[in-house]
Amino acid sequence: MKDIEIFEYDGAGYNRTMSFESWRVAIANFGEHFDRERYNYLERHTLTDEVFVLLSGRAALVTGKEFCETPLLPHKVYNVKKGAWHALLMEKDAKVLIVENHNTSPQNSEYYYFR
Repeated sequence: MKDIEIFEYDGAGYNRTMSFESWRVAIANFGEHFDRERYNYLERHTLTDEVFVLLSGRAALVTGKEFCETPLLPHKVYNVKKGAWHALLMEKDAKVLIVENHNTSPQNSEYYYFR
């Protein structure tokens, strides 16, 4: 299988699972960072949109400083536009696929702490 790479991630939280040139694919599983009771900030990326796909379980996107919540439906593609405040909330059974620019980092993102 020299022409195919296979990746998986079953640990807690966010994992930059694979990348190629200008983009990367990550997998997020429930972890403290995504817990509804513990999350305390929104983020926005200045150089990239960010795509979320719910693979299993329950999760939601919170967008804007008004904290609008959108429950994710399985296998639908949710694109958070560049510059939009957002947070991903997950239940313990959730797994979410995330696609964004490879160079997405704290250096080109902003954070809004509300607690």
